[in-house]
Amino acid sequence: MNPFVMLALLVSLNGFFAWTAARRFALLAAAKPEPRFSIEGDGLITRIRDTLIYALGQRKMPYYRVAGLAHMAIFGGFLVVQLNTIKIWTRGFVEDFDFFGLLALTNPFGIAYNVTKDLFSLLVLAGCAVFVYYRVVNVQKRMTLGVEGLIILGIIAGMMLADLTYDGANLALASLASGEPVHYSIVEPAGSVFGLVLGSLGLSEGALQVFRHAGFWIHATLPLIFLNILPYSKHFHIITSFPNVFTRIQKPNALPTINDLEGKVEREEPIGFVTVADLSWKDVLDLYTCTECGRCSDNCPAYTTDKKLSPKHVTLALRDHLLACEPVVIYKGTSSEPKPEEIGEVERHEMHHADPPKDAYFIPNQIVELVPNVIDPDVVWACTTCRACEEQCPVMISYVDKFVQMRRNLVMMKNEFPAELMKPFNGIETNGNPWNMSQMDRANWADGLDVPLIADNKDAKVLYWVGCAASYDDRAKKIARATVQLLRHAGVDFAILGTEETCTGDPARRAGNEFLFQMIAQQNVETLKGYEAEKKKIITTCPHCLNTLANEYPDFGGKYEVVHHSSFLNDLVKQGKLVPKNRQDETVVFHDSCYLGRYNDVYDAPRQVLSAIPGVKLTEVNYWNKNKGLCCGAGGAQMFMEEQNEKRVNVKRTLQLLDTGAKTIASGCPFCMTMLTDGLKAQEKEDSIKQLDIAEILAKSVGVEAVAGAEAAE
Repeated sequence: MNPFVMLALLVSLNGFFAWTAARRFALLAAAKPEPRFSIEGDGLITRIRDTLIYALGQRKMPYYRVAGLAHMAIFGGFLVVQLNTIKIWTRGFVEDFDFFGLLALTNPFGIAYNVTKDLFSLLVLAGCAVFVYYRVVNVQKRMTLGVEGLIILGIIAGMMLADLTYDGANLALASLASGEPVHYSIVEPAGSVFGLVLGSLGLSEGALQVFRHAGFWIHATLPLIFLNILPYSKHFHIITSFPNVFTRIQKPNALPTINDLEGKVEREEPIGFVTVADLSWKDVLDLYTCTECGRCSDNCPAYTTDKKLSPKHVTLALRDHLLACEPVVIYKGTSSEPKPEEIGEVERHEMHHADPPKDAYFIPNQIVELVPNVIDPDVVWACTTCRACEEQCPVMISYVDKFVQMRRNLVMMKNEFPAELMKPFNGIETNGNPWNMSQMDRANWADGLDVPLIADNKDAKVLYWVGCAASYDDRAKKIARATVQLLRHAGVDFAILGTEETCTGDPARRAGNEFLFQMIAQQNVETLKGYEAEKKKIITTCPHCLNTLANEYPDFGGKYEVVHHSSFLNDLVKQGKLVPKNRQDETVVFHDSCYLGRYNDVYDAPRQVLSAIPGVKLTEVNYWNKNKGLCCGAGGAQMFMEEQNEKRVNVKRTLQLLDTGAKTIASGCPFCMTMLTDGLKAQEKEDSIKQLDIAEILAKSVGVEAVAGAEAAE
């Protein structure tokens, strides 16, 4: 082997990669700072653990079983073969180098490694075949298709074949020298097969040397070519996925808080995302890390109901625009809107497979406002903040915070938002609820129940946070009444805030009105502080209230123990304080609320409550259940907006639930209840299929009068 050729190869290709990587790093370093290295408590341990589980262990890959296993095979094989690649490069300078005998077939480690390497080489080839099949034969719509993907697969497969060819040629040459035929060896299960094939061809020593050198130099070169392709392709995630997982949001259930919001407004500083210059370094790292696999869009309720939103294409649009503006971003150029005569022929980015925005353009070295120039406003407002995209993403990219950041700019700086949001904004500000109903009527749902107020029972151990929906919506009031009667039946010492309770601000925050949210949050924290709520247990009917109180109020000084009513009721059942006795001979399917499940990891408690009821036969939606459950369509303030087309998210979810054959649809969220009830009406099933909260089903089995007097509350 020629050491000068090897040196030239390593220096030139590694040097070019270093130059490209430096450019990518400079772009990332030019982005806004963001603290992501907090290691208080077990923070560092958690980050290391997550990196090992999700980046190295490929935890989420099997969500798509065949493709996931194929990817894991390729990834694992690539890691295993890298040791052999280093050996090959070193042999360009030192013939027969084998890590000082470590990889020799005369010691256990060398034998184990060679067997593993050969087997993984075959697995990599099998994995490549799977992805070629998905790209050429059984084309997967979720994936970004193109020549690049096939080239990368060719490089990976070529590297494995070159390695086996090199091993096989060495075996054939040794056989030619000794006069002994090549034998199959379990120590080199794949390499010896290649040796048998080459040996059976009756080739001369010179011909075998050609195969040996071809295998050597192809194996040595392809990884370096692959390395240089990475920064220009989706395969950059091979490098960026590990730091991206390590620095991921450790509280994905809480949106980032804008500190000194009033000061920013007074100083006319940007709020939210205006241009790519407002992205943080972690946002840029997210864009670098996208694998373009399409799992996010494949599970997005907006995308699957033909809205313009595709999480994958939003990421690609932001990434492409960022790269197009690289010099301006790095050298701190100014943001500006292009003049019509400057636009000319521009590259349009397909935001959605069927309906690309007409005003999405990319101009080299020209930073433009993200909305509407790069991202269509309809895309921004279609997000339900359900986090299905984030749950599916194998490299832990965050999406919801980016949508909300764009909404924040539209709402607070440009005053551009769907007209339907004006009523909930005004209602939350003036009456403490998005329906703008009188604050004095907030506790009317409890008429006739003699529910204690916290003002009269400050020592109550449990505070029941009823929420806006269960306080004002006629149907949801029955959930609150059932919950209260169950608590009383179990002897729980509880109280409510009554008219002192107000909206938690969740709809405002998800809609981008951070100013209104912070005002409401600070007000609620002060109210709860007056009753020493931090020493009590707070139970909620609404998962949105649960998430806001538990995960977002700590930023405003409110740290509470908050549980959903399903979890609290489940504990009462386990303790024997609630005993389900009346049979409910029904097949029941439970709908997972996004803010209860994906946001707060509550999946088992509601199912355990239902399973404890005699006669209940619990069934599940095929695939779309638990962490993969489809959104009802109400989150992200969508409850108060009109959908962008006639294909409704709530109807799609209702049809999934109906397909189980269940006669009762159980839920644990008043917003979900409204959406699913409307879905049943759309299918004319409201008379034949029940839609009940788990508290209502449990109350009936326990024997309390769950809906007694409900008419008085309506």
